[in-house]
Amino acid sequence: MSYCKVIPAVARVKPAHLFGVRLRSTAAASTQHKEPKSEDAPLDPSCAVVEKPCEVDLIRRKAHTERQRISIDFDNTQEAYKSKDTLELLRSLLVFKLCTFDFLVDKNKELMDLSKKVFGQRLFEKLMKMTFYGQFVAGEDQNTIKPLIEKNQAFGVGSVLDYSVEEDLTQEEAEKKEMDSCVSEAEKESHASQQKRNLKVDLGKCVQMYRAPFLSQFTKSAPGNCVVAGSSVDGFSAIKMTALGRPQFLLQFSEVLVKWRRFFNLLAAHQGKDGMAILEQKLELEQLQDSLIKLGVGAKSDIENWFTGEKLGSSGTIDLLDWNSLINDTTKISNLLVVPNMESGHLEPLLSKFTDEEEKQMKRMLQRMDVLAKHAVENGVRLMVDAEQTYFQPAISRLTLEMQRIFNREKPNIFNTYQCYLREAYDNVSVDVELSRREGWYFGAKLVRGAYMCQERSRAAEIGYEDPINPDYEATNRMYHKCLEYILEEINHNRMANVMVASHNEDTVKFTLEKMNETSLSPTENKVCFGQLLGMCDQISFPLGQAGFPVYKYVPYGPVNEVIPYLSRRAQENRGFMKGSQRERSLLWKELKRRLFSGQLLYKPAY
Repeated sequence: MSYCKVIPAVARVKPAHLFGVRLRSTAAASTQHKEPKSEDAPLDPSCAVVEKPCEVDLIRRKAHTERQRISIDFDNTQEAYKSKDTLELLRSLLVFKLCTFDFLVDKNKELMDLSKKVFGQRLFEKLMKMTFYGQFVAGEDQNTIKPLIEKNQAFGVGSVLDYSVEEDLTQEEAEKKEMDSCVSEAEKESHASQQKRNLKVDLGKCVQMYRAPFLSQFTKSAPGNCVVAGSSVDGFSAIKMTALGRPQFLLQFSEVLVKWRRFFNLLAAHQGKDGMAILEQKLELEQLQDSLIKLGVGAKSDIENWFTGEKLGSSGTIDLLDWNSLINDTTKISNLLVVPNMESGHLEPLLSKFTDEEEKQMKRMLQRMDVLAKHAVENGVRLMVDAEQTYFQPAISRLTLEMQRIFNREKPNIFNTYQCYLREAYDNVSVDVELSRREGWYFGAKLVRGAYMCQERSRAAEIGYEDPINPDYEATNRMYHKCLEYILEEINHNRMANVMVASHNEDTVKFTLEKMNETSLSPTENKVCFGQLLGMCDQISFPLGQAGFPVYKYVPYGPVNEVIPYLSRRAQENRGFMKGSQRERSLLWKELKRRLFSGQLLYKPAY
């Protein structure tokens, strides 16, 4: 079975063929932004559109009129918190302050377990809803979260629903389940002990990311419900690929893609092009064929046949995109290409043979992807594929690209996620943008800084490969802005690119607004949108929404007990941000004082 047969087959799958999905369910909600006021309409003095701070020219005017420059005031607390009552502000202050204590973050799970024993289940749930759960989670089910979604919509902020139930396992249980998942039957049969030892590293933590309860959610209802529930037109739904099947397939497919790319880098080095930008590494075809023959990869006639496609090699050179396409065109799961082992120097199969059961698992994952994408498109919802650990990510990105090729022909229905704390983030973005250009489909990206830094670094140190993470936060900031600027330039030259700036960094948001101003990119075009987590950075989200920008909150929901692992993980991931949340706390205090002295302490949002 070849990838060229498997991946296009995704488009032909019927929902009735679905098997149960194991893990996480998500759905989306969005808001329809109001039409911008006419030029002559008076401005609301409390509105975030003011004549100071970050000046950005965002509204396109007629050619004969001078463009009006507007700005977003992120210090306007009345605008930022007009959707919150005073008790919500006090809760935010308390939670943000508690999150600055390392002991509470490090021992959060143990402390919550102790609280349950001391207070009992009912009182514990009430305490959680008054504090952390109430701050970062919208409610227990799709019905209880509706008031919050409607309120956010009324204030210009859409929602991306995230069913955040996670499986809470011990380290031993996690390792056992992940080993069963990530070690293939072929590996078990061949007793590949070293590979098993490598896989075992830190996978106990990794497995806690998987949403096992998604299986029952998906199978008990129509397949599209987990995507479109609560969604409105132009909404988003977030999914994790590891929620669509056993992660073992993603792990193995990632190994294929990584080996294949390393092989390209080796061949580029043979031609003296290893120091060039990734898309500038164009290998001379004749030299490439000679190198492959000398390496013993195949006979001359076989090698020549690789490059006889309609466009492949017609220019006399092969770049990374051409090289990647060979996997689809020539690779069979049972009879794969060979590549040199960088350590031993010997040729080895690109991937071990899949068993029949593993081939079925792969088909089921692709089928589920197709069903979710079709239901999202049919209901006007955009599908956003979350990024995960680097040992899964190459496969996740490749499968997402395959969905984009199918579903992004007319508009950007599928968004891929790029983690900018990775050293290779810019290469990944630029390669995928170039692929969308060549093939004529809409590029959709969500840019994040990243959420798995500790896991990635410890795994790299344990196994002994190069740390994939940028050396420090400033390097990650530079990478984020570099990727963002590249996509914004692509939007400026070709309106077929789209980006969500998923960031809690105020400087990054201001950077985006300045670039939009420079390129006369209007927020009403919906080419650039913004995203933040529920309960964080309201001083960014709501002023943007009130000014007419497409902005979304990630809205987690689920039963209190089952969402605790999610809250625990978020506390660990966002500890750096929370410790540096002094600005947000100062703005909350400022708004509380304003309400106190203006007689608005009992303020209730009106919408």
